Amino acid sequence: MRKQVIRVLIEFKKILQEKFHQYNDQLPFMIAIFVALIFVVGGINLFIDLTEILHSKTITRFDRNVTGFIISFRSPQLNKIFQFITDLGDVYGYLVLTALCAIGFYLRFKNWRYVLEMLFVMIVAGLSNLALKQVINRARPDAAHLVAVETLSYPSGHAMGAIAFYGFLIYLFYNFKMNSLLKIVIILIFSFLILAIGISRVYLGVHYPSDILGGFIAGFIWVIFCVILFQVMDIFRRRKRLRQELNE
Repeated sequence: MRKQVIRVLIEFKKILQEKFHQYNDQLPFMIAIFVALIFVVGGINLFIDLTEILHSKTITRFDRNVTGFIISFRSPQLNKIFQFITDLGDVYGYLVLTALCAIGFYLRFKNWRYVLEMLFVMIVAGLSNLALKQVINRARPDAAHLVAVETLSYPSGHAMGAIAFYGFLIYLFYNFKMNSLLKIVIILIFSFLILAIGISRVYLGVHYPSDILGGFIAGFIWVIFCVILFQVMDIFRRRKRLRQELNE
């Protein structure tokens, strides 16, 4: 994706050079940030649209039908499996996985950049989820809860966190230079975990399906914004380093 972003910015720079005699080198990057903000605002509008119809008959029927179908598979064995899966999307699960990623990334790249980016994505996503829950104030489902919960329901923190954490890992591994087959397997595993964590919350009776959709949308918006932000910051760093080398 980095090459694609750079290619788009280079082409845009050429267009600006042809159209304007006085050209500002930073203009394409400012516009890229502006476009990213527009994308996020558009995503927020989509999230708001879903939020506004939470209590409509269509969403109520959707939640009831999907929940009924999923919990119909409940069994002692599946209860343990989904409780383990939901733990992978909990705070302690992310702490363990982040520590493992930190060790792996440092051994591979000899710096903490990717770990710091992961922490930024997760921390801000978690804080924004708590804020959204308080503003929207949707109660948990009435179905029997198989795990303890303390916060409000919408949007699902587990769904939003899964997209933020595993979605960002998908982006990182997609850009890593590694065996193609191994890369595909890892991306599929992360994608499965995102979906499984979302389903686990409905199965365990602590979320409506619409909570999961809202969490996925909010998490996806945040990941895309962070990816674009990190890409633009990286391009700025590269340009600054290049200018310093040329001046030397």
